[in-house]
Amino acid sequence: MTIADPWIDAPLAVALGDPAGIGPEIAVKAWTARNREGLAPFFAVGDIRSIEAVWDGPVERITDPAETSRLFERALPLFSVEDAGEIVPGDPNLEGARCSLDSLEVATGITRSGAASALVTGPVSKAQLYAIGFVHPGQTEFVAERCGIAPENVVMMLAGPDLRVVPVTTHMPLAKVVESLSVEVIAAKARTTARGLQRQFGIAEPRLAFAGINPHAGENGALGTEEIDLIAPAIEMLREEGIEAAGPFAADTMFHARARAEYDAAICLYHDQALIPLKTLYFDQGVNTTLGLPIVRTAPDHGTAFPIAGRNKAHPGAMISAIRLAGDAVQQRKAEYCAA
Repeated sequence: MTIADPWIDAPLAVALGDPAGIGPEIAVKAWTARNREGLAPFFAVGDIRSIEAVWDGPVERITDPAETSRLFERALPLFSVEDAGEIVPGDPNLEGARCSLDSLEVATGITRSGAASALVTGPVSKAQLYAIGFVHPGQTEFVAERCGIAPENVVMMLAGPDLRVVPVTTHMPLAKVVESLSVEVIAAKARTTARGLQRQFGIAEPRLAFAGINPHAGENGALGTEEIDLIAPAIEMLREEGIEAAGPFAADTMFHARARAEYDAAICLYHDQALIPLKTLYFDQGVNTTLGLPIVRTAPDHGTAFPIAGRNKAHPGAMISAIRLAGDAVQQRKAEYCAA
C-alpha cells in the first residue's frame, strides 16, 4: 500500500441534492469560500441549471473527476446529471427528485470507484423521493446499501465543534423505539462509533457516554427499567471489550459545556434525543456523517429549506463544515492506510 493509491489524493464529490432546494446555493457558496475556509478540492454532481438558477459564477463541466485539481481555483467543477425537468427554486417536482436520486447514485458510484476520496450529500426531500418509489429511510441507508453494508451495521453520527451524538434508532415513531432496542443493537452501534472515532477523527481511545431513555435515566427502575435491562448490560459488554463507556446518564444533564468535555460521543436512544441538542447548539455547523462505511460520507445536517431556496438566504456553514469534515476524515484514513 502506497501513497500513490488513487483515492488518497482524489477530490471530494458533492451531490447537490434536490435542485429546487438550497443544496446548489450552499455548494456554490462553499466553493466561493474555499480559500478562506481551507477546503479540499471538490466537484459538484447535479444539473447545471440548478446552479444557474441561483448563481452567475464560473462553472466548468467535467467528465473525469481528475480534472478537478486544475479547474478548482478558477471555477466550480461540475459532473453533469441533467434532465431535472423545469427547475424553480422553492418549487419541488418529481423530475427534480429523480435528478437528486441520480446525482446521489452517480456521486456514490464515483466515490466507491476511488475517483473521489469522499462523498458529501446535499439535502433531499424524502417526501418527493418516496413519491418516485425511493424505499430507503434516508440517504444514509441508500449509501450503505450501495456500499454493500447492511443498514444495521452503519451509524449516523451528527457532529458539531465540540459535540458528537449518535442516535441508536433513527427515523421511526417514538412508540416503536423501545421494541427496536436490545443489548446487542446498542452495543453494536457503540462499537461502530468507537471505531469511526478512531478512523475518521483520530481519537485513539474514544470515550462514549450513554443517555438513558427514561426521565432521570429511570431513577433505578422507578421510571422505567430499560436502563437496567438494556443500556447497562451493553455498557458492561463494551467495557469488557476495552471500550471506555459510561452511563446511563439523565439526558437532560448531558449536553451542557462541562458535561460535553467528558466524552467524545454521546450515544442516544432515539432521533430527537440526539438531534435536538446538536441542532440547538450548532444549527449552522452541524454535520451528518455515516460511520461503518468503506468510504467517507458526510452531509450538512439540515433539509432542503424550500421556503428560502433561490432567495440568497441559505447559510452555507453546515455545507462548509461537511466538506471540511470529509477532507479531514480522508486525511485520517490516509494516515491509517499508509501506516498499515
